[in-house]
Amino acid sequence: MTRTTSSPPAVPRSGHARQRAAAGALLVAGPAIFLVAEFVSAAAWTDPAYSYTYDFISNLGVQGPSTLFGQFMASPLYWLMNAGFFTFGLVVLTGVALLRGLAGRRRWAALVPAALLACGGVLLALFPGSGEALSDGTGEFHSMGAFAGFIGGNVLAIVLGRSRERLGLPIATGRALVTVGIVGLVSMVCYLALIVRSVDGATIGVMGLIERGATHPFLIATLCAGASIARRRVHRLSAPPDGARRVVVASPSS
Repeated sequence: MTRTTSSPPAVPRSGHARQRAAAGALLVAGPAIFLVAEFVSAAAWTDPAYSYTYDFISNLGVQGPSTLFGQFMASPLYWLMNAGFFTFGLVVLTGVALLRGLAGRRRWAALVPAALLACGGVLLALFPGSGEALSDGTGEFHSMGAFAGFIGGNVLAIVLGRSRERLGLPIATGRALVTVGIVGLVSMVCYLALIVRSVDGATIGVMGLIERGATHPFLIATLCAGASIARRRVHRLSAPPDGARRVVVASPSS
């Protein structure tokens, strides 16, 4: 007598799937590193209390004490923020390099701004934006890093949003990426205008808020895109197979 049973076949985790999952995880980790380092460093700065609205993000990476554009800088966890600056862009760049679905010009269109973002983060970490940096010349490298990060991060968000179909992103996520990229670039222009005014001695009370308008939207959107990429692949792997495997088991006749 024979007995026929059916069981779902094993679904191997292909190299393509692993690479996509790794890319998604890195696109989540990069922005998360920045945001967590910023939050923890800001929370440790209590005398006087750090302000997300007033203070530069870069203040968190200045050991101090120092003063620039009328802002006092003395970050207790300056090393943590600089570690976040140094790491987050490199992690995002690695994630973009691992993305599947982008080829030719589209791939380079994503890699170039991602590399610009990574270089910007490294420059921010190596050349803190203190008052002394403005006088000894290293402040130019810090400024280059800041604007490389603004441009690279926001252009990357737009490119990823425009490539949503190839990356398997939902329509809403793609539109959000393009929108926050545009908002970030506009905020960068406003931030530059405020910097010019500050050079003339004016103190702008919402400097930190405008600067975060050029950074936080693309960080959060990139994080969400990475989560969507990783989640979509996991869902596909767990989907039921199209057919069932038939197994024939022989048993001794009685």
